[in-house]
Amino acid sequence: MPHREADTLTRSLLAAGAVGGFGFIIVWLVAGAIRPQYDPLYQPVSALSLGPGGWVQITNFIVTGILMVAFAIGSRRGLTPGRGATRGRILIGAFGIGLIGAGVLVMDPSYGYPPGAPPGIPTTQSVRGQLHDMASLVVFACLSAAAFVFGRRFATQPGSRIWAAYSFLTALLVAAFFIAAGAAWFGGGPGGLFQRVSISAGWIWVGLLSIRMLRRPNSPRLDSR
Repeated sequence: MPHREADTLTRSLLAAGAVGGFGFIIVWLVAGAIRPQYDPLYQPVSALSLGPGGWVQITNFIVTGILMVAFAIGSRRGLTPGRGATRGRILIGAFGIGLIGAGVLVMDPSYGYPPGAPPGIPTTQSVRGQLHDMASLVVFACLSAAAFVFGRRFATQPGSRIWAAYSFLTALLVAAFFIAAGAAWFGGGPGGLFQRVSISAGWIWVGLLSIRMLRRPNSPRLDSR
């Protein structure tokens, strides 16, 4: 493949991270705002996959997952070798695969949505519902781990201390608010709000990381570890 075509492909793959990161948030914000009897403070984003119009969030999961896998492939072409380069892109790829799984494996009706569904965390789950929860765990665990790995990478690069701190903070926020959401749902609290903080922190970080890679294609080469 000619160099110019390869460069265009790489930039397109890297841009997928920004499209997926910001686009995912916009879709669930709009869908949650216009869905009748949906409470974004309490009910999870995945509940938007249920009921009338559920196909929108299902598509959002799957398309965003594909975009994140594309971003991971692009980062393989766009990142210089060094600390965390391989692990970081593998984690982002796994994050994308988890999103695809969360879209294909729709959650069970629960948390009071759709209207008439049992309130709170379901006491019994279908196999599909269990697999959805496993996919969700992969999503948040891999995203938090990716932010931590990139934080360590940035910490070794001159002039990247702010990005290192931002990445470490993102890793903490994604994990902490994911756990807080689960605890809140067990107690009937605002789990939806906490989950949205976790999602917003992580997906925005991915979007900004994508933009950073597009703007700085020739980062300093570091020793591989």
